[in-house]
Amino acid sequence: MALIYVVEDDQNIREIESFSLKNSGYEVVDFEFGNDFLKALKEQLPDLIVLDVMLPDSDGLQIIAKLRANKQTERIPIILVTAKTTELDKVKGLDVGADDYLTKPFGVMELISRVKALLRRTAGTDQKRTLVAGDVLLDDEKHTVLVKGKNCELTFKEYELLKLLMNKKGSVTTREEILNLVWGTDFEGESRTLDMHIKTLRQKLAEAGEVIRTVRNVGYIMDK
Repeated sequence: MALIYVVEDDQNIREIESFSLKNSGYEVVDFEFGNDFLKALKEQLPDLIVLDVMLPDSDGLQIIAKLRANKQTERIPIILVTAKTTELDKVKGLDVGADDYLTKPFGVMELISRVKALLRRTAGTDQKRTLVAGDVLLDDEKHTVLVKGKNCELTFKEYELLKLLMNKKGSVTTREEILNLVWGTDFEGESRTLDMHIKTLRQKLAEAGEVIRTVRNVGYIMDK
């Protein structure tokens, strides 16, 4: 039985989320405050987190950034819940490290569907911890990227995008597969977001970024 942490300051929404998830067979612990949630993480790690972006004592985006910077919590799947509806707000949440998002108001069935899909996507992943492509070395144990021996600072999503391409080095990864594995489904701005991230990733990798090649109308491939 998967353990899910629900972090939501609105009592009505929190109770609906918790009740629905419990009825679907999940173990649920809910929190009103971000600090209580962070303390609970030290005692037990959940299989998934449903996190509201606006909390009375914390900022959801800052919490995600903190979790992604910690080796113990960097891989926990996170669904960000937000009342904001602009594409920019969604991009910020996904780029800082959220795996998927829900915009209020949302239906119970949508919540359960997103949770099931995300748990399926993140279950049983078995990938190499150190990846090399040309002058690029990705150490997933240390969560670092080196280009010609020098550290290359990437955002969380840029890192996940690079790791996916390096894991499938020599094979074309379709746009749909990248969007599904790195951003999750049903994000309206995801296609433009992918193009933007490929562009910035190539720029940060400098000359080494040439190993990321566009396959027109299909996706991307890392050649070397």
